[in-house]
Amino acid sequence: MLLAIDVGNTRIKGAVFENDNRIENFVFSKNELEKKIENILQKFTNVTDLIVASVGNLSNDDFLSFKKDLKIHFITNEDIFPFANLYETPKTLGIDRMALASGAVLKYPNQNRLVIDAGTCITYDFIDEKNNYLGGAISPGFRLRYESLHNFTAKLPLLELENPENFIGNSTKQSIHSGVVNGMIHEIEGFINQYKQEYPKFTIILTGGDTDFLAKRLKNTIFANSNFLLESLNYLFQYKIKND
Repeated sequence: MLLAIDVGNTRIKGAVFENDNRIENFVFSKNELEKKIENILQKFTNVTDLIVASVGNLSNDDFLSFKKDLKIHFITNEDIFPFANLYETPKTLGIDRMALASGAVLKYPNQNRLVIDAGTCITYDFIDEKNNYLGGAISPGFRLRYESLHNFTAKLPLLELENPENFIGNSTKQSIHSGVVNGMIHEIEGFINQYKQEYPKFTIILTGGDTDFLAKRLKNTIFANSNFLLESLNYLFQYKIKND
């Protein structure tokens, strides 16, 4: 069995896999890391491997206490991936984006794919049908948009994500909600439509913490899977085992 860990900017997500089956999910904070993993290993005694993808501020050393119990695999830019990385600065490409691109290639072979990861940031990653990673885009996610409006103005309040009552905001709060939420939806739809002009047929995968909120509001046909990064780590682990 495999324990997959995704260290994000704000929290840690994990899942236990047996082959292609995701058995159970976990979400916890960074200061709970050691205790939570200990609890997982006590519950799932057949876990033999740990795969870690980190974009947060945890170092690999934080996991080394488990080295006596598990074979640990840290995803790095030096790994072998199932795509050709055509990014102009390949070593700056985030590990999370590389894992998502790998998952898209391995789960949806022989087709164009656009992966949209809606979390602290929203990232767009495009891999063509020949498994060339072409790049994408990065923009602020919901939380960063709300925080920037509050932090860089004198009087705008800090709000939590909320569906706007109308696209025409009739108060400051509703105007903020309309701008943030509708702005994000129009951005995503705009990117999708722009890709459609050059690549008429492609698969769209939406993932990340805001998946469920966004999926209900997007017009385009998408595969919505908030756990796609964890599943991608499982696919990538199996790929690594076959190609080592």
